[in-house]
Order: sequence, then C-alpha cells, then structure tokens
Amino acid sequence: MADQMSLVLLRRAEHVLFGALLVVGAVRTGGAAAVASAAALAGWYVLGIALARRGRGRTVGIVWLAVLAAGWAGLAVLSVDFVWLAFPLFLLAMQVLPAPLGVPAVVLLTAGAVTTIALHRGRFDPAAVLGPVVGAAVAVVITLVYRDLRRESARRADLLAELTEAQDRLARSERYAGTLAERERLAREIHDTVAQGLSGIVLVLRTARDADPDTARGAIDTATDAARTALADTRRLVRALTPAELAGRSLPEALRRVVAAAPYATLTVDGEPAELPTPVEVALLRAAQEALHNVRAHAGAERAVVTLTYLPEVVRLDVVDDGRGFDPAVPPAASTTGTGLGLAAMRDRLAEVDGTLVVESAPGHGTALGVTVPLGSTR
Repeated sequence: MADQMSLVLLRRAEHVLFGALLVVGAVRTGGAAAVASAAALAGWYVLGIALARRGRGRTVGIVWLAVLAAGWAGLAVLSVDFVWLAFPLFLLAMQVLPAPLGVPAVVLLTAGAVTTIALHRGRFDPAAVLGPVVGAAVAVVITLVYRDLRRESARRADLLAELTEAQDRLARSERYAGTLAERERLAREIHDTVAQGLSGIVLVLRTARDADPDTARGAIDTATDAARTALADTRRLVRALTPAELAGRSLPEALRRVVAAAPYATLTVDGEPAELPTPVEVALLRAAQEALHNVRAHAGAERAVVTLTYLPEVVRLDVVDDGRGFDPAVPPAASTTGTGLGLAAMRDRLAEVDGTLVVESAPGHGTALGVTVPLGSTR
C-alpha cells in the first residue's frame, strides 16, 4: 500500500512540476503568442494523462510524447524560460518509452536544452551545460527508483492475490468438509428416525391387512402414531436445514445482515416483501453472498448496490458494482477473475428453483448480476 501511494505521489509531483514550469515560463516571457502556445501545450499534456488513465497502448503514448517534445522545442526557441520544461520531459521519456529508448531520448533532450540555451545566449556556457546534464541524471535515477517501486508493488499485488486465492480455496475446502459431515449426520438422523418409523408403519400395516377388525384398528392407530412421529421428525430436519442467516428472519433481514458485513455495499428492497419457499430464499441469499464475495475478492470495486425486488410474478435480486469487470464470454478456465466456478454453482442452485442468472460485464466497466425467480413455480 505504501509503495502504491509513493507511485501516486511521484506522478502527481511530475504533473505539478510540469504545470509550474510552464506557468513560470509563460509569465516571464509574456506576450499573447507565448501564453497561447503554453496553454496549447498544457491541453496536450492533460489529454495524455486522460489517455493514460484509460489504458491506451504504448504507441499512443509515444506519439503523445513526441508531440509534447516538439511543442516544448518550439517554446524553448521562443524563450529561454521554457527550456527548464526539459526536466519533466526527461522523466516522461524514461517512463513512456521502452527501456532501450529511454536513455537515448533523455540524451537527445539534454542536447536540445543545451543547444537552445547557447542559441539564446550566443555562446556555450559551462553552467548552462551543467544544469540540463544534472537534471537528466537526476531524472534517470528517479525513474529507475520509480520502476523498482512499480515492480515491488506488482510483486506484492501478486502475493496478495495468491494469498486471497489460497484463503478462498481453504474456505471452500472447509465448507465442503462441513457439507460432507452434515450429510453424514443427516443420513444417520434420517435412518434413526424417519426411515425406521416408516419401516415400522409398513410392518404394522402388513399385519393389519389380514387381521380381524379390532386388531386392524389397533394396528392402524399404532401406524397413525408412528406416522405423526415421522412427520414431526421430518419437520425438525427441514428446520435444521434452514441456513443460520434465515433462522427466525425474513429474506430482507438476512440480506441486511450480509450487506452490513460488506462496508462497500448497500441494500435496497422494493415492493411488498412476501413469504417465499425456503429453497427460494436460500438460493437468493447464497446468490447475494457469492456476488458480494466476488466483488470483494476480484472486482476491486469501491461500491456495490444490492437490490431485492418483489414483483407480482417474480422476485429479482440485482447486484451492481463499479469494479474492473470481466469478459463473460471468456470460459471460466481462461478467466483471470476467478468468478467462473462461483457463477456456475450459482446457476445450478437457481435452476433447482426455476431461477435464471444474467451477468452483464465488460473489462473496466463493472459488473451487473441479475437473478430472477418466478413465484408461480415455487409456491
């Protein structure tokens, strides 16, 4: 984090330095031509910053730098006060150009600065030579440090991503192990209660089939009691399968608890909340949890909005974030966001309640996830 902040501060210092030197040159030179030319160069500089933030390619950056250098040369010929803009240009040349071309470009800019000063003064002054040369050397050193910071920042980002992925794998393994243990527990519980009760009912009813009426009535009463017990056991097991988040809570309340644990997320509930079948509420809750997990782990988003909408025929869940986005057309195995398996599991869970999942996303433009479950098929 500190390395990233250092990079940001260094970039901002470059922008301030370029702007300050440009303003100083325009003020000291005076005249409409100098001010207009300086303003045009400032506009071109700002355009380059905007293009860089949008991730334009290196070729665009090289063209931008070449035009910027040409504009500087014109201003330097117009007035010696613009010569010192060469220093931020040294930094930009080392950053924008490929490594083999950076130093030669700095040498060329240094020669241009020295020559321009000599032309204005009518002679070569050792002090005039020393200034640009020292500035160029400092710029090269600063850029090398800057590159080291970038490499270190990238390395730490990779380590953080690997750590996050390892934590996710561990969490998935623990959830899977917990699922297996719960399945075994439920299997034993069903065998010891419901299965044995149903088996006893079958035996009693078989006995009643060929018995006299009084014996048959007694057997039927016994079977009825056993059936009630089995029904009570079944209901108890169903309640045990309800997620802890939904225990004693409505779906909106459960979602509020989930969203409260994600400081970057907000929840909106539209429409009149209706009681939904437990499988539907579980599917919607798990979809929201998976979506917010992806936002935290992969999207790099600053904000996510969760919307639960109750309509007459369907219930909708939408999760929209302003993160880096991804290409939904890329197969999960080839995706670098790690969202593929989670989305596939989400689709499978929703299919069990006749629900659908729609994902809209593009690199750099966030992600919108929409879940729809028809109420008619779930009642």
